Amino acid sequence: MNLADFDFALPEELIAQEALADRAAARMLVVYRDEGRWEDRQFREFPEFLHPGDCLVLNDSRVFPARLFGKRPGTSGEVEVFLLQPVSADGRDWDALVRPGRKLPVGAHIEFAGGLECEIVARGEFGERTLRFSGSGDLYAEFDLGDLYAEFEKIGHVPLPPYIKRPDTMADRERYQTVFACERGSVAAPTAGLHFTPEILEACRERGAEVASVTLHVGLGTFQPLHAEQVETGHLHRERYAIAAGNAARMRAASRRVAVGTTSVRTIETVWRGGELRGETDIFIYPGFTFQAVGAMLTNFHLPRTSLLLLVCAFAGSDLALAAYRHAVEQRYRFYSYGDCMLIV
Repeated sequence: MNLADFDFALPEELIAQEALADRAAARMLVVYRDEGRWEDRQFREFPEFLHPGDCLVLNDSRVFPARLFGKRPGTSGEVEVFLLQPVSADGRDWDALVRPGRKLPVGAHIEFAGGLECEIVARGEFGERTLRFSGSGDLYAEFDLGDLYAEFEKIGHVPLPPYIKRPDTMADRERYQTVFACERGSVAAPTAGLHFTPEILEACRERGAEVASVTLHVGLGTFQPLHAEQVETGHLHRERYAIAAGNAARMRAASRRVAVGTTSVRTIETVWRGGELRGETDIFIYPGFTFQAVGAMLTNFHLPRTSLLLLVCAFAGSDLALAAYRHAVEQRYRFYSYGDCMLIV
């Protein structure tokens, strides 16, 4: 398969730049795989599609302020650091994307507000860097991962995706976060979950559905562009996941697992294929994949030519999924992170 086959035209004005005031006010395109059709609905109607025996699966990973702005010592030029994940036991070493990369080779230093600083100690395959954090003064003489996260909370910015053409605001700290987020570690929101409110979740339970959570910390594996034009030769970066034993038991007992977001899908399918309840996954789902665990999926509308769109096409069927996307464009659905959603049953 060629990656170009998973492209589509999208007017720029359909890319949502702001979150809706009401989380549950999004439109929802419902795609019926067996019938090869779709219908326009509202997300508030989502609980109506759940039944006793279902298990609704949510990704409870929490976004942290992963975008930092600093400077090189002795210069005034701004450096942007996009943190990805910690890679050392003491929490000092992090994989990150940096800009401008050409001016930041291994050995370069970056200074941030409040005395925090880092050194670039390695370079990755696709331009990512490994940073080692330290700081001036007694404050940083010793710190653990929790202390460093506290500094990121003070000086970091919400890591809004690049297609949102505005600076982040304080409102994004609450809105670019699901209401059930609790396990800190993602650098992008599991956006299908952004539509849920406590009231919608309660309505799902009242329909007789169980609710379970997984944790997949969103990183490069989810949002990095695919580099191979031939789909089958592509691969994803590894991302950390975990499922508590009680949640795993609820999912295994369900007659149907309804996954909220592509990250939940990838986590469940990894474990159902013999993966441990805690580990890392680089599972790459594209058309031809046989789903073993997921029976329905709620997802936002994704960028063309991405692993996320390929996963949707694998679940719904490429022709049906891409036709549904064209319908969404024609009907002026709002796209991407702060946009509307699609339920595939």
